[in-house]
Amino acid sequence: MTEPFAVADGVWVITGDVAGATPSAHRGDLLRAAALPEWRAREFLAGRGLLRRLLTAVRPELAAGAVVPDPRGKPWLRACPEVGVSVSHSRGALAAAVALGARVGVDVQRPESAVTASFARRLLGERGAEELAGLPAARAAEEVAWVWTAQEACVKADGRGLAARPWTVGMAPGARTGWWGPYRWIALRERSATPLSCAFGPPYQAVV
Repeated sequence: MTEPFAVADGVWVITGDVAGATPSAHRGDLLRAAALPEWRAREFLAGRGLLRRLLTAVRPELAAGAVVPDPRGKPWLRACPEVGVSVSHSRGALAAAVALGARVGVDVQRPESAVTASFARRLLGERGAEELAGLPAARAAEEVAWVWTAQEACVKADGRGLAARPWTVGMAPGARTGWWGPYRWIALRERSATPLSCAFGPPYQAVV
């Protein structure tokens, strides 16, 4: 479990793992978890517990508030929607983010053991996939995971998730930061051995 760290002014991230996280005991979180399969409920409550730990560190008055999904499924703080929140899970790895006055998305991914050439082309285009072709399989899979976290973080901040076609977020292998429309993304390569990225952008507006 890491301590919260700032990735930009007013934007914080924290990471952990399901096994070591303190699960959320918030009534609203427990009610949502009750409808999930056991493994998913455990993951969900661990992620919400991590998010509430981050809120306790940066906006403690919001840590006990209700976290609810908007019509597209993106989590928001009911009492303070102008504070963006995001949670990510990947095979036991966890990450959570909070942004003051902005939308935010965070994504963590444990790399696959191997990546197909077609998937690499989808995420990186022909040129980017060619750059990876000469790498050992494990290294190429790790780089694809880094790219995917940044693309996913962008569409999670935007609120549309996969509907926004994250693979269309242009990105080159090895990139560390960039922009997708109004969203700035940062690959947190110096902070995490597991691929981890955060994106943040304009203030929250209600989805109608």
